[in-house]
Amino acid sequence: MDSISIGLWVSGGMLVMVLLGMRVAFAAGMAGFVGLVWLRWNGFDYDPEKFGKALQISVRIAGLTPQSKVSANVLSLIPVFILIGYLAYYAHLTTALFEACKRWFGWVPGGLAVSTVFATAGFAAVSGASVATAAVFARIAIPEMLKLGYNKQFAAGVVAAGGTLASLIPPSAILVIYAIIVEQDVGKLLLAGFIPGAFSAIVYAGLIIGIAMTFKTVGPPVRGFTWTQRFASLPPALPIVAVVVIIIFFVYNPFGDAWGTPTEGGAIGAFIVFCMALYRGMRWGQLKEALLETAKLTVMIFTIIWGVLIYVRFLGFAKLPDAFSDWITSLEMSPMLILVCILLAYAVLGMFMDAIGMLLLTLPVVYPAVMALNGGEYVSAADSAFGMSGPMCAIWFGILVVKMAEFCLITPPIGLNCFVVAGVRDDLTVQDVFKGVMPFFVADAATIAALVAFPGIVLWLPSLV
Repeated sequence: MDSISIGLWVSGGMLVMVLLGMRVAFAAGMAGFVGLVWLRWNGFDYDPEKFGKALQISVRIAGLTPQSKVSANVLSLIPVFILIGYLAYYAHLTTALFEACKRWFGWVPGGLAVSTVFATAGFAAVSGASVATAAVFARIAIPEMLKLGYNKQFAAGVVAAGGTLASLIPPSAILVIYAIIVEQDVGKLLLAGFIPGAFSAIVYAGLIIGIAMTFKTVGPPVRGFTWTQRFASLPPALPIVAVVVIIIFFVYNPFGDAWGTPTEGGAIGAFIVFCMALYRGMRWGQLKEALLETAKLTVMIFTIIWGVLIYVRFLGFAKLPDAFSDWITSLEMSPMLILVCILLAYAVLGMFMDAIGMLLLTLPVVYPAVMALNGGEYVSAADSAFGMSGPMCAIWFGILVVKMAEFCLITPPIGLNCFVVAGVRDDLTVQDVFKGVMPFFVADAATIAALVAFPGIVLWLPSLV
């Protein structure tokens, strides 16, 4: 049996394990290890006496592969970004941010829901975790909307959809994971997420205003705030702005050289938020809780990475990514149509898998195919299919697939953000939340279409570096 056939059989078995409910980390790790043993033993013509040697070689590869990647400095960004989010919560920056958005944007139709979207976008700028964002604002924003008479399903949908913005707006853990898997520049990817993330928030806000203007009972505006009250709400939310500015200048300084690495910027941002949390009365128990939650989420992400990296190494030996790239480029279809089909496949796959696991499992095969469609890793913009150089195509595709990962966080039946919001609120069922997020499917589809049609939305900031 050739290596491609072995790769297909093992990948099929892994998908079956995932669909049957096995955790992605364990399914990928097990499939990768079995595949390595199979490939090695196949190379020995299935000689029974050589099975032990094939097993020994595979154990070494499976043991060394995760360590070689996880020891990279760039992975330290993930716990730092997650810690910023939890410290910001205990520093009450989320409440201050929501209050500021309410005073400044509450007067528009559906004002409280619009304020929630902008507040989640602001919190996303200091938190790399969508789940944490959804959980925090389910406690803060939903009670406020229910007091004003909002439909509870719609209120829950606003929070669940707004929470997805943390996947795109830096600091984003998923963008860091993408950069590691495809070996691209983390700083440029983080920069690339700012404008699409803000654009997504504006599209959400426009959808809410349109719904509120059409159905007058959906979201009454919040009025009565004076200009003095509005400006008074800004200083408590300034630490979030400070963290965003620091991270930007550590990635890209428009006035000169960058101040340092993204990891260093994230660490300084975490220290600022930590000092603010102490100033606002954070106790040892809350700090302990923030550290424990950060550790739990970090371990979960790292475990997935470890398992998937074993599977990725197996795919490399099986030459499945090369075969898939050759097949994709041989199709008699336009590259743009093939890209759209790939994105639609992500939408379907995201209905059954979590966002991080989905990206980690598919990128080793899909990413080389997309790069081949464009003309290769080192193609110039003039000779490319999508009108951009190889490095720019890698960034553009990264933002597209992360946006698809956002979309998958609210799609049934696995939409994680919907389960989180329902878990935080005893008065909501998962079905209520899924009904509430349905209008936001349209907004996400429009955003993805805009990012595909106008790549400059994604590439303008990275092109300045």
